[in-house]
Order: sequence, then C-alpha cells, then structure tokens
Amino acid sequence: MRLAVIAVGRLKDGPERELCERYRERALALGRTIGFSGPEIVEIAEGRGRRPHERKREEAQAILGKLQPGLVVALDERGRHLGSEAFAQRLAAARDAATGHASLIIGGADGLSEEIRDKADITLAFGALTIPHQIVRALALEQLYRAMTIVAGHPYHRI
Repeated sequence: MRLAVIAVGRLKDGPERELCERYRERALALGRTIGFSGPEIVEIAEGRGRRPHERKREEAQAILGKLQPGLVVALDERGRHLGSEAFAQRLAAARDAATGHASLIIGGADGLSEEIRDKADITLAFGALTIPHQIVRALALEQLYRAMTIVAGHPYHRI
C-alpha cells in the first residue's frame, strides 16, 4: 500500500521540516518490511482567493487532482478522535483489502473544504486545540510511523 501525506502549504527549512523528515524516514524503512511504501509528501500551493471559501475551493481542486483511489483520511478539527491502535488497524485493514493507496490530507490555514471532508473515508482530529498545519504534518507523520510499529508488533510503539 502506498502512503501519501497531501498537505496545503510548503514547509520551510527548520525544525518542523527536520522532525517531519525524521518520521518519514522511519516510516519508509519500517513500512517496506510490512507492505507499506512511502509516505510520499505532496505539497499543494495555498489558494489565492480573497475569501476563505474561495481559497478552500481552489485548494480542494488541487487536492482532488492528487488523490489516488484508496483510503482517504482528512485531518480536520471537526473530525473524530481515534486512538493510535485503532488508526493502525484502519491502515492495516486497508492494506489487507488491497486498496492500493492511503492518503492523509492536511488543509491550509482556512481548513479543508466540505467537499474534501465528504470525500474522506474517515475524518480525524488531533484534539480540540487549534494546531498549526506545520505541526499537524509532523503529528501525521509520527502517527503513520507509530501505526507501522503497531502493525509490525514492535513492543516500543507506546514511546
């Protein structure tokens, strides 16, 4: 199963990018042993509309152009809360069902459009707090790596 993180906005060099790359590399290495490839990072340019709904619509079209058939996970503050083990089970089930791809979608500063949330198989929130999308990207990559450790049966997945 090919994994992708589709994120609105570009990470600049710095600690957030370094943290993201650390978890991406860990996920790449472990994923190969348990039937996952990636995660690939797909950066989408921020919308240029004057109003939030215009920007979200523009970003949604770009996201839809990058989505592959398979599991779609939208990360949104209105999403449900799901533990790491349950998330790992969802990824493993999608892999075992041979869905081909799993995409985690991170919106920009205005969030995700309703069209993207409706397209998602599951919408997840990392909590009730507002979290900058750069930090959400690091959290998403960390959770992908953690899910792989759970699927692989590693005893240190609770670190």
